[in-house]
Amino acid sequence: MIKKVFPVLAISIFASMLGAGIIAPLLPLYAEKMGATGIWIGIVFASFSVSRALIMPIAGRLSDRHGRKMFLSIGLLSYSIISLGYIWAGNVLQLTLVRVIQGAAGGMIIPIAQACVGDISPEGEEGTWMGYFNAAFFTGFGCGPLMGGALTDRFGMTVAFSGMGVLNLLAFLVVIFFLPEIERRKTAASHQLSFRKMGSSAMIKGIFSFRLAFSLGRGTYAAFLPIFAATCIGLSPTLIGIVLAVNILVMSLLGVYGGNIADRFNRRILVILGSFINVAFLISIPFTHSFRQLLVACALGGIGGAISVPAASALTVEEGRKFGMASTIAIFTTAMSIGMAAGPLLSGIVVDLARVDFVFYLGAGMGFVGVSLFAWFTR
Repeated sequence: MIKKVFPVLAISIFASMLGAGIIAPLLPLYAEKMGATGIWIGIVFASFSVSRALIMPIAGRLSDRHGRKMFLSIGLLSYSIISLGYIWAGNVLQLTLVRVIQGAAGGMIIPIAQACVGDISPEGEEGTWMGYFNAAFFTGFGCGPLMGGALTDRFGMTVAFSGMGVLNLLAFLVVIFFLPEIERRKTAASHQLSFRKMGSSAMIKGIFSFRLAFSLGRGTYAAFLPIFAATCIGLSPTLIGIVLAVNILVMSLLGVYGGNIADRFNRRILVILGSFINVAFLISIPFTHSFRQLLVACALGGIGGAISVPAASALTVEEGRKFGMASTIAIFTTAMSIGMAAGPLLSGIVVDLARVDFVFYLGAGMGFVGVSLFAWFTR
């Protein structure tokens, strides 16, 4: 079944993330043009992740009970419609409101799609199929900045924001017409399981710590790398889009091999190894002084993610068979959203008090704490 269903999921997620990735090189510069300070840029980024974090556990648990397709469809359609709100927004407060609503819609997309893959993944092949899923996710999100930068340089930001809406509408139509309702995995006494019981799992605690710290660094990077690249190195939106894309595309392409490796070797060790590579990547950013140097540093970060994320995703699927697939993956992705919210907020304060390059040291420090906690909980 997975060979029939997975292509539909991959196409829809690729299209959705291609649309979402379009604004990656644009949003910090867009907010800055509206007069946003460092902390307000952090708030704009964090608002999306906060609302997504609130929605994901609820959507995940409901989809465990009532099915995946309905929630995934609602999320994609809502995401598409609210994309036009970026054009409407005239100030930072309105931009933040758009981000809040779109984050809520996003909370019904990724965890539900991942749960679909978890439901149909054969035992022993979790890493492989999660690696393929991550490849579709990160390839779309990685190509998005290239498209966003090129569209903005040629046609302006309005066309780029419209493109995000059209691509998510396309993903919605693919799901509606081609995705069958997927039979959910049965878990022992699943109706009696709670998030409190899930929290008693040492592996869940470790995965949560890893994902929170990893995403905090990613949130810092996404919010302030465009500012660093534009102000400290003097890159154009197109070159910023290339830098962001290389990081994500390396993670995507190597993530397929990372998933295969995660099915053959110790997944815990792979998470730790990839995390330390990611810490080194963040530390290296302030030492770059040209487009080429920044490109190499971002490729290094992609390698770290390609090693650690598929292994952590496979561990999450293993736990999902005990506690409910979407509910467990929602915990994993909620940690991601919390990190993606906290990273820009903390970094915004650092930028206003010090310099933009300091935020990458903050992300590296949090990454080290996170991998240390993962190693401790899963020892």
